[in-house]
Amino acid sequence: MYSSSSVSKRFVLVPIVVVVTTQLLLVRNVSSLNLTNSYLHHKCVVNQGKYKPGSKYEKSLDDIIQSFSNKDKDSYGFRTGYSMKAYGKEPDMVSITYQCRIDSRGPKCQSCVVTAGYELLRKRCPRYKEAIIWYDQCLVEFSSLDTSGQINYDDNFCMPSAKNLIGNSISLEERLHLLNNLTKIAVTKIDKNIEGIKKPVLYAAGEKRLGTKSLYGMVQCSADLSVQGCNECMLYYIVHFQECWENKQGVRVLSRSCNFRYELYPFINPKGPYYTKF
Repeated sequence: MYSSSSVSKRFVLVPIVVVVTTQLLLVRNVSSLNLTNSYLHHKCVVNQGKYKPGSKYEKSLDDIIQSFSNKDKDSYGFRTGYSMKAYGKEPDMVSITYQCRIDSRGPKCQSCVVTAGYELLRKRCPRYKEAIIWYDQCLVEFSSLDTSGQINYDDNFCMPSAKNLIGNSISLEERLHLLNNLTKIAVTKIDKNIEGIKKPVLYAAGEKRLGTKSLYGMVQCSADLSVQGCNECMLYYIVHFQECWENKQGVRVLSRSCNFRYELYPFINPKGPYYTKF
């Protein structure tokens, strides 16, 4: 994380080699903005109960998680950044879903899904039939129910910045305006990575210059949602968690169905896909 700063009048006294080195470091930082893959949160859902050791459910779940390590098993899902598959029949049916950030498609998507899947299954929520985990670059959910196409209003969380906004430096209206503009792009831009189907990408990132500051944002909806579903999900969570973030310099709001983030510093590579400077 870094922020821009004003240039001092003493800048001319800095040796040229230091200037060049600093510029190279900044370029490197920008190019690696999306490389972090920190664990964010998880939820073990009690509603669907637990499976028994040695059961068909456990075997199916193990087989699915292990298959993620094979790049040929689900190459299309890793390339598009989304997969929802159901295995077996009720009551032993296993539905597993993963969604990667659009700028993390391919090998980074696979790496995140493998890490998150094992973490959720082995450490965070062993034996639960339903659980979900969020990382910087992906989420993984397994369940005994198929809920594709539905907005999930239950599994969510808000991570506000520790720092409050000072005065009216960046107004609520300006932040809402950026999130609204990004949502419009997300539901109208066609995903170029899916062949043969004209489908909205349901993702957008960008920045807006506001006086001496810049506001950076990102929105994403689960690929199984419709355009209407994405709009409804974003509106719901922006309003639902407004008290969590309205006075904060930054926030992440994540759910199973959609998420958004804004900060006063860049957190996504501006050269990445579907990035807009307003």
